[in-house]
Amino acid sequence: MRRPSVSRAWSMVVVLGAYLLAFAAAWVVVAMAPPSWHPLLIVFVADIVATILIFGMSMVLDNASLYDPYWSVAPPVVAAWWVAEAPNGDGARQAVVLALIAVWAVRLTGNWAYGWKGLHHVDWRYEHLRATRGRVPWWLVNLGGIQLMPTLVVFLGLLPVWPALAGSRPFGWLDVVATAVTAGAIALEAVADRQMHRFAAAAENRGRILATGVWRRTRHPNYLGEIAFWWGLWMFGLAAAPAWWWTVLGPVAMVVLFKAASIPLMDRRSLDRRGGYADHMREVPALLPRLR
Repeated sequence: MRRPSVSRAWSMVVVLGAYLLAFAAAWVVVAMAPPSWHPLLIVFVADIVATILIFGMSMVLDNASLYDPYWSVAPPVVAAWWVAEAPNGDGARQAVVLALIAVWAVRLTGNWAYGWKGLHHVDWRYEHLRATRGRVPWWLVNLGGIQLMPTLVVFLGLLPVWPALAGSRPFGWLDVVATAVTAGAIALEAVADRQMHRFAAAAENRGRILATGVWRRTRHPNYLGEIAFWWGLWMFGLAAAPAWWWTVLGPVAMVVLFKAASIPLMDRRSLDRRGGYADHMREVPALLPRLR
């Protein structure tokens, strides 16, 4: 199928319409869920339904990148609904967690919008998966690897947000630490993305390696910030309800995703496109920053 050749503005309208439909479908699940269902189960089912709708639209438009904003758009909606379902939660913690998730979501979605050129544009990683999938049907790769898998990882990341919002323990010192970690993570992502945008915008930097600013100490500071954000949310959950410590599965899943998939894929691409990147990999750690 030939991808639609429409303006960027109309592409955004299509994306907005697709997401409104997806969230409407998710709301139907919420409204029809049996009273016995836990809020975590309700969100899980609604999440899957919304993802499948976005998947269907992505197949119609032949553009898997339609899913990309889902990563950052869904969490604030989930968190806001959980607050409504947790009237006995600590108000101060709820306000801080909601604000941090909202800032993170707006910034990350804005970063996606900045780089997305329209419905004719597909993330290079998806094009790579499509070209190397072998005999596996594209619809299965799209549904399982590009859309359902990230949805499940983000759902795991959101697990500690439920106790953080529903827990009644008063705001304490661990919440202060969690606030610093989460806010610092958002700031690191913002700085890393801004530095990358400036570097990439200069024609003379084509094929070169960004090794200044926060990129001098780690090859993937944006990924480090993203991982730290989810660890910060887990700390909020631990502060509110220590019995929910097992929700550490969320940030651990994020580490696995970035270490096993995102970082190797980005490094391989840079090895092919940027001279001297092998030396850069030996000198600069992938994730945890060097101190000197």
